[in-house]
Amino acid sequence: MLFVALCHDKPGHVDLRMSTRAAHLAFLEKHAARVKLGGPFIENDQPVGSMLILDCADEAAARALLAEDPYAQAGLFERVDVRAWRRVVGAEL
Repeated sequence: MLFVALCHDKPGHVDLRMSTRAAHLAFLEKHAARVKLGGPFIENDQPVGSMLILDCADEAAARALLAEDPYAQAGLFERVDVRAWRRVVGAEL
């Protein structure tokens, strides 16, 4: 089942994001089978959050995977919203 995760950074935490970015990208690569698509939200040329599309058995599994993300473990996110999602049009995930 697909889930969209909307991860909202704490304001003023760009330095924390950048210092943990390499570990975050390695985490995404390690879990590439479940992380189907992702990238940062941008405001004023600065990252302010992330959007990920995850393929997980259920919402609990999606949330468990997100909790392992180095960004989450570093305390970058102010809030993470997880919603079940169904692809109707566009590229296959």
